[in-house]
Amino acid sequence: MNMRKEKPFPSRKVEVIDQLKETISAYPHFYLVDVTALDSVATSEIRRKCFKSNIKMVVAKNSLLHKAFEASDIDYSPLYDSLKGTTAVFFTETANAPGKLLKEYADKKKANPALKAAYVEQGFYIGADQLATLASIKSKNELIADIVALLQSPIRNIVSALQNKDEKAGETVSEPSSAEA
Repeated sequence: MNMRKEKPFPSRKVEVIDQLKETISAYPHFYLVDVTALDSVATSEIRRKCFKSNIKMVVAKNSLLHKAFEASDIDYSPLYDSLKGTTAVFFTETANAPGKLLKEYADKKKANPALKAAYVEQGFYIGADQLATLASIKSKNELIADIVALLQSPIRNIVSALQNKDEKAGETVSEPSSAEA
């Protein structure tokens, strides 16, 4: 019998898989992005924009990324079919940051970079048609700002009413003193 043995990965590839696995577990959100046919100038531009938006961009071989997903604690199998072509992974703490960045390119009618899939807020988003949804997800800071604004509105109304009441009371008090003079 001629049984074919699966070759073990060379140690440098095992190191890359381990690094990818660590990065995947270190970030709560990541996007798989198609960067096929981007030249070095376009890639450098994307890297700069990612850096400014606190996004870590990693270009990885699909087979190594697949192995890193398999080695992770979370079942990333819904993403496996997206591992085709040249893939960059955008890791982020802010769920919508890569979505907004990719939407800029989509709005300019550029083919790439394009969304393949994403893991955001413990959910899977598959396909470029999910980009608008991902870009519109509110970040934690945006949600906090919305809540603070909602809480401040009634407080402002109360303060304003109290200030108006004080002003009217001050007017009534000052009228008799002007009549005496």
